[in-house]
Amino acid sequence: MKRLSGWDALLLYSETPCVHMHTLKLAVIDLSELKGRKFGIDEFREVIHGRLYKLDPFRYELVDIPFKFHHPMWRENCEVDLEYHVRPYRVDEPGGRRQLDEAIGRIASTPLDRSRPLWEMYFIEGLADGRIAVLGKIHHALADGVASANLLARGMDLQAGPDRDSYDTDPPPTRAQLVRTAFADHMRQIGRLPGVMRYTAQGVRRVRKSSRKLSPELTRPFTPPPSFMNHRVDAVRRFATATLALADVKETAKHLGVTINDMVLAMSAGALRELSLKYDGRADHPLLASVPVSFDFSPDRISGNRFTGVMMVVPIELEDPLQRVQAVHDAAVNAKEAHHLLGPELISRWSAYLPPAPAERLFRWLGEKDGQNKVLNIPISNVPGPRRPGRVGGALVTEIYSVGPLTTGSGLNITVWSYVDALNISVLTDGATLSDPHELTDAMMSAFVEIRRAAGLSEQLTAVESAMAQ
Repeated sequence: MKRLSGWDALLLYSETPCVHMHTLKLAVIDLSELKGRKFGIDEFREVIHGRLYKLDPFRYELVDIPFKFHHPMWRENCEVDLEYHVRPYRVDEPGGRRQLDEAIGRIASTPLDRSRPLWEMYFIEGLADGRIAVLGKIHHALADGVASANLLARGMDLQAGPDRDSYDTDPPPTRAQLVRTAFADHMRQIGRLPGVMRYTAQGVRRVRKSSRKLSPELTRPFTPPPSFMNHRVDAVRRFATATLALADVKETAKHLGVTINDMVLAMSAGALRELSLKYDGRADHPLLASVPVSFDFSPDRISGNRFTGVMMVVPIELEDPLQRVQAVHDAAVNAKEAHHLLGPELISRWSAYLPPAPAERLFRWLGEKDGQNKVLNIPISNVPGPRRPGRVGGALVTEIYSVGPLTTGSGLNITVWSYVDALNISVLTDGATLSDPHELTDAMMSAFVEIRRAAGLSEQLTAVESAMAQ
């Protein structure tokens, strides 16, 4: 047994009937190298069963504490019913990108069952060229982006080691054990409180002594402008993907003297400007994005959340694409400096003291409110994925996409994952924000071409092999 951290628990408490807190990991797999060897749902379940011993979070079962006296715990080694967790699915014909994206949206529209380990996996057939896809639907409380990338590497043939046919399971705890360990942990947390307060005071002192002046948008982080994407989120999910050659993005970033993360934010800014002009009739104020920044990049970490959300300006008001790139770069420098001055673990440390029952009631109340988001406009993530191609059951994984959940009051999420030589863009939306989320992925591709044109680089993009034709 181990207790959820305050940050992990917060991601549980923030889930409502319409705000589902699972993340999605999509892998497209080429079966051609198997040379006719059968690889269906039964064979895939065998692969997962053989690796289950090293996919620790897949064996975690959520255990609530009586009377919500403390954050829940994970029972670390429980029985896993692979007939339930690993499911067959078939996309509509002709099995292209849009048909797969539509299927992912349907799967994403239902929450995970908390009475079981908080993940599901879908073995998706019917893709063009005889390929398959595997979709992992994993609760954010289990793993953040870095941990998910490491977990994905364990699930594919990227780490040496034999598979196993069995693993040990642990008995469930008694109510008395849960209450006793919760009380003991509360005592430990009280003992840590002076250190948390000292960490906070040191961060505040560093911010006050800093000579750098923050932008007005970051000194007023709870006043994002009204936007078409900010409203009461409904339960419907729609999904869209697009792919760029990582070499093209690196070339552009190097030419402009910025980072790949800056390029992702600049592409997002250009795309959101286009959609804001279409749906709001204006784009005269910068948006506020929450950009996850990890403070634990350990390659061995496969569970838990060790990140914080950094508030960052998205300058959709700027018409010139190169000005947007420079503005994003400057905003990122300012936001990261403020983040490090205040202390990257500040929110994570204080979240340990969040009372479960009031937190759940607060998020449910916020989720039912139909009004302008008072915290942020949109979450935007950029996560470096595996650099080497992986395999599942001997079959080559050609593409990987990932997207985080929607948050209360925000009907869009942009997540970018790099895999081998590709930069893969994923967009998640609810049913009320965009009828076709490919509007946003198409706009991001156009924004990237616009940046390259303005920078004097070739507008002809490098082709990246994709199993999913538009």
